[in-house]
Amino acid sequence: MDALLFLKSVLIGLSIAAPVGPIGLLCIQRTLGHGARIGFISGLGAAAADATYGAVGAFGIGAITRAFVALATPLALAGALFLAWMGLKMLRATPPERAAHASDPVRALPAFASVYLLTLSNPLTILSFIAIFATLSGGEALSAGSGLVMVLGVFCGSALWWLALSLGVAAVRHRLEPGTMIWIDRFAGVFLLGFAAWQLVRVAGS
Repeated sequence: MDALLFLKSVLIGLSIAAPVGPIGLLCIQRTLGHGARIGFISGLGAAAADATYGAVGAFGIGAITRAFVALATPLALAGALFLAWMGLKMLRATPPERAAHASDPVRALPAFASVYLLTLSNPLTILSFIAIFATLSGGEALSAGSGLVMVLGVFCGSALWWLALSLGVAAVRHRLEPGTMIWIDRFAGVFLLGFAAWQLVRVAGS
């Protein structure tokens, strides 16, 4: 394994995951409501989606790239509708029974899958990964081993961010009063609805 290439890819994964957007806010809200485990598993969904797009970019799978780009509009529409649904759900939320939900294993798979699919709803991210990986490779064709190292690095970097975020948020969740939790849910709901509206406008104008 090329240690330097892996380290660069880890940093790319961190830089992609770190900006706080709808995915980050969703993971924070889930950590506050259900604990670090569910928050981290949700983040792993985003990391897996980044790795999926990274694999397409690293190995130059043209047919898949074209398919995702062709599906950009319906995927973006589906993502916006899902964000709107989540936003409305948060606005109507009451303080959760945190102790009961924190260890609920049934929630793990839906938490992962929902964030994975939501992250995939921006297929133009593939183009970013293609550009990034082309820069890392110096414009040369990647070997299977180098491509695998880069994809693994992106996943590990992204996962590292979600682990740090979920543990950090979990450290303070038990200090929050129920009233504070309600306002956090409302803020998150308004933010997600706003982002969903912006994405719908963007889809309509494309």
